[in-house]
Amino acid sequence: MGPRYGPLGGSDDSEAMGPRVTLVPMTGSHAQTPGQAPAAGPEKSRDARARNLWRMGTPVMVLLCGALFVVSATSSEGTDLRPGRYTDLASLVQNESDEYERLQERAGQLKAQVDTLAGGVNDRQVKRKQRQAEQLRGLAGLDTVTGTGITVVLDDASADVLERAVADTDLDLDRYIVHQQDIQAVVNAMWAGGAAAITIQGQRIVTTTGIKCIGSSVQLQGVPYPPPYVISAVGDPVAMTSAIDRSLRVNQFRADALNPDIGVGWTLSPQETIEAPAYTGLLDITYAEPVGTT
Repeated sequence: MGPRYGPLGGSDDSEAMGPRVTLVPMTGSHAQTPGQAPAAGPEKSRDARARNLWRMGTPVMVLLCGALFVVSATSSEGTDLRPGRYTDLASLVQNESDEYERLQERAGQLKAQVDTLAGGVNDRQVKRKQRQAEQLRGLAGLDTVTGTGITVVLDDASADVLERAVADTDLDLDRYIVHQQDIQAVVNAMWAGGAAAITIQGQRIVTTTGIKCIGSSVQLQGVPYPPPYVISAVGDPVAMTSAIDRSLRVNQFRADALNPDIGVGWTLSPQETIEAPAYTGLLDITYAEPVGTT
């Protein structure tokens, strides 16, 4: 008698054969052969690729950062490649003035070397030109001048007054600050009064000196200066003061100085001794040339 198979339905004979197991065929990506580990799903594959990218990318990024540090250290030469921002205009102006003085000192050293070399030239024509230049040094402002004189100080209105003037759009803000025209008016009046030499902020004024406004500062010979502006002149104090009194522009500024609602700064004082140093700036003059007709 052959093997006996019980019916699919439950019976005593089926219980004797042990529990039933229903086999479900598997197809597609979930199918596997006997003894094979379960296949990794799509999410596990992505995680594995990401881990591999990090393993390879991290050393590369470390090498790149190290290379950038080396390049930055070499380029900076010990200086700050990203200096802090200037939030104070006065500090910025002072920094520019200090740099100008440093360059002026270097230019003076080079000029001294040139003069030494020029003095060693043994040529009759060169010697004659040098004597002529020496005679014109005083008129060109290349010699120090010392004597009695006057000093005028111009200043903007106080910070509180300036804030109110800025907030009130009906006010003329130009009347609350010093302009190049105000400085020029004082200088011109001093010349008219017979001044022998004039300085602004300690810088000698010559015929080629340029004065112009740059923002809230005044630029003198290419260097910005903040207020107050100190103007000193060597000469007869009485004659120069009388010339200043006759200047219309100066009188307008002095009227605003006496107005408590404006209060720009103005002082004029005689000086026993004023020293106007020699001009040490550039002497090259650039001028226009007529265009040739065709």
